[in-house]
Amino acid sequence: MDMSSLSQLFIYLHAGLGGIALLAGTIALIAKKGNATHKKSGKVFYNSMLSSALLALVISVLPGHESPFLFAIGVFSSYFLLCGYRSLRFKRASVSLRFDKFLAYGIIVTGILMIAYPLISSGKLNIVLAVFGGASLIFGIRDLRLFRDLKRLRKSWLKLHLGKMMGGYIAAVSAFFVVNQVLPGLWNWFTPGVIGGAYITYWMLKLNKHPSVKAKT
Repeated sequence: MDMSSLSQLFIYLHAGLGGIALLAGTIALIAKKGNATHKKSGKVFYNSMLSSALLALVISVLPGHESPFLFAIGVFSSYFLLCGYRSLRFKRASVSLRFDKFLAYGIIVTGILMIAYPLISSGKLNIVLAVFGGASLIFGIRDLRLFRDLKRLRKSWLKLHLGKMMGGYIAAVSAFFVVNQVLPGLWNWFTPGVIGGAYITYWMLKLNKHPSVKAKT
């Protein structure tokens, strides 16, 4: 198999896994939190979306497909998924945060590169990369601050899980919108994030108002 055929195979796998992730993520989203359907569909979403994101990293460095943009978005998506999955461990009394800190520093570096690369290469600011880069910095710095307070981290595991996994789902929806041009221009990038952000805010407020929800999830 030549490089061109291999690249096409990776692209098809990337798109196919992304489609599976979108479907499984939607099921997990509408299912009752914590029940069997939510857990099973959540695992399918996590594995398929993470595989799709990692393939994006590979595709972005293949000859003829070089794309710093795709690479950065792949890192961004992988960060949310890995952090969302690992946050389930934070409810334990004792947990190592070495890899979690590595992820936080990694997304901070990625955020800086997202903002700086277009300025260095073309002298112009890329709006999409700047927004994602700024969000990367915010999430990474917030994670590092939270890791300093283990008691608060343990109490926040469910919020972190819901927020980060939702971030991965938003990435899947955004990719679908962009590829299929569902909306005009930049709206494809930002609309899923705005709607998803509102959903995350709803759940954060619900958890703050009804702490008992944590015990049932």
